[in-house]
Amino acid sequence: MKAVGFKTSLPITSPDSFVDFELDKPSPKGHELLIKISAIAVNPVDYKIRQNSAKDTTLELPKIIGWDACGVVEAVGENVTLFKVGDEVFYAGDLNKPGCNAEFQLVDERIVGRKPKNLSNEAAAAMPLTSLTAWEILFDRIRISAEKDKGKTVLIIAGAGGVGSVAIQLAKKIAGLNVVATASRPQSIAWCRQMGADVVVNHQNLIEEVRNAGFEYVDFILDFVDTNGYWDAMAELIKPQGHIASITGSATPIALNKLKTKSASFSWEFMYTRSIFQTEDMIQQHYILNKMANLLDEGIIKHTLTQTLNGLSAETLKLAHKQLESGTTIGKLAIKY
Repeated sequence: MKAVGFKTSLPITSPDSFVDFELDKPSPKGHELLIKISAIAVNPVDYKIRQNSAKDTTLELPKIIGWDACGVVEAVGENVTLFKVGDEVFYAGDLNKPGCNAEFQLVDERIVGRKPKNLSNEAAAAMPLTSLTAWEILFDRIRISAEKDKGKTVLIIAGAGGVGSVAIQLAKKIAGLNVVATASRPQSIAWCRQMGADVVVNHQNLIEEVRNAGFEYVDFILDFVDTNGYWDAMAELIKPQGHIASITGSATPIALNKLKTKSASFSWEFMYTRSIFQTEDMIQQHYILNKMANLLDEGIIKHTLTQTLNGLSAETLKLAHKQLESGTTIGKLAIKY
């Protein structure tokens, strides 16, 4: 099978930042599905791993990355019960296994969902990682529910990005929250409003902007861009007994003591926790993806694909990573095979 990978971490402008190569098609075992991939999407996690996973070394075999895909089940392992050969599926994969920048991929059935019937392959490929992340941060980490939280306010930092675009919709349409999103460019402001944000504020003067919009405090804050850079503002804006959650990680310690007098909570969300640690509830990602497929098919949630490239090749992946590294991407970028 054809694949695209890298042997060392290089700038995306380097000729060898990605290379085309061939390898044997894998065979599924246990709960694994062998997927013939139809389309993939690219996320910030892709270029971060490309930049850091093979620094100052040269791998013997190219590393295959990529964690958003749509395809057809080609073969199944002996323990598979959720899918059969010929099923159309979408999924975000597992950091511990080779990624989707290839013609075929092995993936555990418990983190795979049925492809939304009403979406193209590329639109479907754009949705799994961001949907799982947004769903988990809202409903598994903060444990928001429409019954007890309807009408409360959430501040979403980086609303126009891939995860922010889905989080705005879930917060508004499923949880019934009042949504304040951050954006600064005319295109990203318009996108946040299109996704359903009630208020859009500029992240560059966050406290002042949120206060000027009429909110002294907000009940919840979702950080999708820079925990350290916005920590002081988040600590100031969170309501007493409120909850902050982030997906971005932190190179330096976070001053959690700033939340003490407010008895505010903080959570990390990492979408790969369940697959990395093979948690007892790993199959929840199968259920979440199926719920999202229903919401997408019913038109309650809109897909967030905004740009499509064509063909599995090193050159196509270079273009996609260059776009993401620019920091200006709105919604999601997909590659149709």
